[in-house]
Amino acid sequence: MTQPFELPITPSGDRKLLRRQLQAERQAMVDRHARSVQLQEVLRVWLLTRGETALGAYWPIKGEFDALPALYRWSEADAQRRIGLPVSDRASGQLTFHVWYPGCPMEDDAYGIPKPKGTEAFAPQLLLVPCVGFGPRGLRLGYGGGFYDRTLAALQPRPLTVGLAYSHAFVPWLQAQAHDVPLDAMLTDEGLHWQREGL
Repeated sequence: MTQPFELPITPSGDRKLLRRQLQAERQAMVDRHARSVQLQEVLRVWLLTRGETALGAYWPIKGEFDALPALYRWSEADAQRRIGLPVSDRASGQLTFHVWYPGCPMEDDAYGIPKPKGTEAFAPQLLLVPCVGFGPRGLRLGYGGGFYDRTLAALQPRPLTVGLAYSHAFVPWLQAQAHDVPLDAMLTDEGLHWQREGL
C-alpha cells in the first residue's frame, strides 16, 4: 500500500524541493499500475467529448503516466487522427511535435528522451501535458525547464492544454509564477479534476 505523501505543513514556496518530493512519491507508488489503468479510462472517456484530430502527447519518464496506449486506441477510430511527440530545441528552449505511431523509428533527443525519427512536424490542436504536480484552476508544476511554458506562449493558435497526473500530486497551496501558463483542463486517476468554463 502506498504510504501517504506528506507535503510540508507550511508552504515554503521551494519548488525544487516540492518537485523532488512529488517525484519520489510517484516513483514509490506500489499501486501505480492500478492508477494508470484508471487514468487510461478517464482519458479515453474524456477524449470522446472532443473533436480535435491533431493531438500532441509526450514520452513518459520518471514514473509519469503513459498516455500512449489510450491515444493509439483513439487514433484507430479515425484515419484523420494524428498523434505527435515533442522534439526539444535547445537553442530556443521550445518544443515542436512530430508524428508518432506504434513502431515508429525513435532516437534520443539532447536530453536522452526518445523522439520520433524522421517524421513530419505538425501543430497540435490539443496538447496533453505531463505534470509533476498541479494546483487549483489549471496551475501546473513541471520539471522547471520551462519548455512547455515557452512553447505555449509561442504557439499560434494556442492548442487546448490538458494536464495528466496521478491524484496524489495535487498541491492546494501552489501559487502561480509570472511565466506559468495555466492548463485548460486537468485529468487524474480519480477523474476530471478541473476544466476551464466553456471548454
